[in-house]
Amino acid sequence: MDIAHRKVRKRIRFTDEDNRPLSGQAIGIHQQDHAFLFGCGGFVFIPYIMQGDEFSRQVADSWLEIFNYATLPFYWGNYEREEGKTNKDTLMKTAQYLKENGVRVKGHPLCWHTVCADWLMKYDNATILEKQFDRIEREVTGFKGVIDMWDVINEVVIMPIFDKYDNAVTRICKEKGRVGLIREVFARAHESNPEAVLLLNDFNTSIDYEILIDGCLNAGVPISAIGIQSHQHQGYWGREKLLEVLDRFSSFGLPIHFTENTLISGELMPPHIVDLNDWQVEQWPTTPEGEARQAREMEEMYRILFSHPLVEAITSWDYKDGAWLGAPSGLVREDGSRKPSFEMLKKLVKEEWWTDTTVTTDENGWAEVEAFKGDYAINCGDRRADVRLTNDAETVIVIPRGSDH
Repeated sequence: MDIAHRKVRKRIRFTDEDNRPLSGQAIGIHQQDHAFLFGCGGFVFIPYIMQGDEFSRQVADSWLEIFNYATLPFYWGNYEREEGKTNKDTLMKTAQYLKENGVRVKGHPLCWHTVCADWLMKYDNATILEKQFDRIEREVTGFKGVIDMWDVINEVVIMPIFDKYDNAVTRICKEKGRVGLIREVFARAHESNPEAVLLLNDFNTSIDYEILIDGCLNAGVPISAIGIQSHQHQGYWGREKLLEVLDRFSSFGLPIHFTENTLISGELMPPHIVDLNDWQVEQWPTTPEGEARQAREMEEMYRILFSHPLVEAITSWDYKDGAWLGAPSGLVREDGSRKPSFEMLKKLVKEEWWTDTTVTTDENGWAEVEAFKGDYAINCGDRRADVRLTNDAETVIVIPRGSDH
């Protein structure tokens, strides 16, 4: 599979701070981070930040060995169990820790009919809508600069017809309509942070989601990226379905984020289950055979997605087994030990798709560089410069002497 678009091919002139060429010099090109977003649910950082125990630290540290992008939970019913009493302090500390460790953070979600705040039910629809707008403005403004990416609204295809239980967001979606509600919540998020990356996110990959996206774009909704969930508790989608989904959603020309990916390393969920939440078992163990299958399927999926030019992000949903639905869907087991999927993904992200090389300049300081797009430390002797390589144009990089970064 072609991944040339993931690299830069640059002709670079290396100079000192006085614009003199660094002639005939060995230049170290050392990757520090990917431009591509290799993500995972960041939920495991919350117990570490709040409790600081050794096990939580080890789990968090191993997470950082692979990923540069985290999703944190902003489910309204958990974030604000009592009206006016939010969990901002915990999530802010967690998000700041991730940012300090070079991780980009996304909040998930701002509007959703599931895990909705029960206390909203005492209000009429007009008041619910205003409180939803206020909630979006509060979070997007309050976390600006720390979290600048949001799943604005989640699973709207099913939202107005969701009938498992009454909830405030389904009520306002029925009244406003899918596109009407999406347009208004996106407008409020965009006003609160015009620079934020704003996603529409859904598990429904049928034509219904395509129609919804088309309606939103025609209504002027500022969708930054299309979010596609891929919870595969009942079995791997496979190459054919992945390529078919990518082909259909690429027609919009928008970036695509695979926002919630799970692959099981134990017994698969029975195919007759319609709502994954309905599958409740006392134990769901990982198995050696399942772990080998998970690693194999995950590798194929990542290779397919990484090769597609519109895919900007892939997020594995559960880092540790036993999280959502108790499933063995993590990259590490419940005791924190690493599965084959962890080792496979780390090898892809930090070895095969990673650049650490040396080039030699000509007499005028020029050298040809081919590298994966991302952040780099450029070294020449005791000189160092930190740069971001993301395009193929000729450029000049100044490497000052004795620079301490």
